Amino acid sequence: MKIICVDNFNREGPGHDDKLVAIVEEPFWGEMIVVLLNTKYDRDPNNPDFFKLVEDDYKLYKFEP
Repeated sequence: MKIICVDNFNREGPGHDDKLVAIVEEPFWGEMIVVLLNTKYDRDPNNPDFFKLVEDDYKLYKFEP
């Protein structure tokens, strides 16, 4: 499983590519890390980053004009 960082506002375009944060073996620990990362930034609703856990075959979004 992968932990990725995506745009919190679902924008597309330059500068809004998905970023790989970590690769985890256990889904339980992956979910815990995602909750902790999102909680850290929860104080600012305008934070552009949102973390989520995805399957290994997930393709990261990369803007290509």
